Amino acid sequence: MTDILINQSVAILCDGNNIERSIHEMSKSTKVMINFDELIPKLLNGRGLNRLIYFREGKSISVKFAERLHENFYGSVVPCHKSADIPLSIKATQLASKVDTIIIMSGDSDFVELVAHLKAEGVRVEIASVKLSTAKILLEASDHYHEITKDDWFVYKGPKRSSSAKNKK
Repeated sequence: MTDILINQSVAILCDGNNIERSIHEMSKSTKVMINFDELIPKLLNGRGLNRLIYFREGKSISVKFAERLHENFYGSVVPCHKSADIPLSIKATQLASKVDTIIIMSGDSDFVELVAHLKAEGVRVEIASVKLSTAKILLEASDHYHEITKDDWFVYKGPKRSSSAKNKK
């Protein structure tokens, strides 16, 4: 008998504001950022990445961050008018027929109904978040939980300034 290789297709949808706020609260610093280069492979655990979308409210989205997500994971950043909840939910519903698993990076209880809907559509739903700021009801609704810990972020030091830029001040 031959071994059968089953390849799962995964979409990762990140509520950027929720995850950023959670790691800032836990680290007591606003200079920490998720290390996607480490976290995404850990979340995928050998499965195939279909889509990575980072939803973020606000205008201050780093172009370098968006480029890095695109280059490393063909990911995209979606600016949201207000909360990411509705755009993320719409995209998850659109992807439900195209993927086996959707990983929602958020601890927000607003996604409980979305999780129930996706599961009813036959999609495996996993949550990735900081445990302290994750709604228990969301954890209970999901199929699997990935805890985001301090091992999954780094301290952003800012752009390096050249010595000529310092002298001009």
